[in-house]
Amino acid sequence: MTTKAASLPQTVAVPRSRLAVAASLFAMGVGFVFLVGFSHPQSLHDAAHDTRHGLSFPCH
Repeated sequence: MTTKAASLPQTVAVPRSRLAVAASLFAMGVGFVFLVGFSHPQSLHDAAHDTRHGLSFPCH
């Protein structure tokens, strides 16, 4: 009779390149929101403002 050892859950290693891509995309997204949100042309600011309200994100 053979007995099997209890199998432990295996951890999944995330490659560093994926983390670097995720971090850079997050940084670009945050930068885009701030740059457009604080831009001087009123049309860009209004578009960002309406988008924030449409996504239920408080902005003021």
